[in-house]
Amino acid sequence: MALTTADLRMRDPFLLEATPGNYVLFGTTDENLWGGPATGFDCFTSPDLEAWEGPIAAFRPPAGFWGDTQFWAPEVHPYRERFYLIATFASSVGTPRFRGVAILVSDQPTGPFVPWSDGPVTPSAMPCLDGTLFVDADETPWLVFSRGAEGEVGGAPGVADSEMLAIRLAPDLASAVGDAVVLFRASSATWAKPLWFPEGVEPPEQLNLAKDPLFTDGPCLVRAADGGLLMTWSSFGDEGYAIGVASSASGNVLGPWLQHDEPLWARNGGHGMILRTSDGRDLLVFHWPNETPDERVKIVPVEIGTDGIRLM
Repeated sequence: MALTTADLRMRDPFLLEATPGNYVLFGTTDENLWGGPATGFDCFTSPDLEAWEGPIAAFRPPAGFWGDTQFWAPEVHPYRERFYLIATFASSVGTPRFRGVAILVSDQPTGPFVPWSDGPVTPSAMPCLDGTLFVDADETPWLVFSRGAEGEVGGAPGVADSEMLAIRLAPDLASAVGDAVVLFRASSATWAKPLWFPEGVEPPEQLNLAKDPLFTDGPCLVRAADGGLLMTWSSFGDEGYAIGVASSASGNVLGPWLQHDEPLWARNGGHGMILRTSDGRDLLVFHWPNETPDERVKIVPVEIGTDGIRLM
């Protein structure tokens, strides 16, 4: 029996058009997503973005996999004739290891995906999440990701002003090259407000959070018709979880990034991405509302212009 998006409890949705008119939906699908033992990632398929078949087990961790909790925000990108799943993972056992972004691979868009990078490709001492792939004009791959609000390995306190960063990836996407570069901080957006957790969710004390931190998450990069580079990303605003837009003044991933004054979506929904379909549509895909376990996938048409992105 086909499902609708109203049937799918999912955070951090990511929509892939695997072939023209054939869509695959990924997202954070574990029942206890905040801190329980992780199961993996599921995906769903659809010919029309209305009726969905699944779940399909896209990833289940193999024996010895370094992560065991907080499997978040899977994205699947076609690259050099294979499919790469980029996602957040965390470890709750052994030597303290904060969450990081790792890369998996498959020959099929629905998986099964297997580990590709040797652990996280993000900095090992820094709590990181929500990586996305961006390939620039000279075919250099970059990972754009967020720094979490919690403290670093070794006891450094959490940051009050979270960062969006980029790090260059090796051509095979198996490792990072060089150091991460800060693109902007949450406070650069005038609409960003301090983080608060959904009802019933209490952050563990060992995270060593800063008081009332501003945060960044959920980046997605897209080209405008004139070649300009735009990024959607999420933080909290006046009405809860929200999606903002930034523009790169240089047209490349390193910016400088200029924040738009108002969020694109302001009403308690976020972690968005934009799918540009083969039939010419631009779709904003995100979860709404933000309270667990009420999250559902929302798909909204948008228009991408030279001056930004607007809801249709």
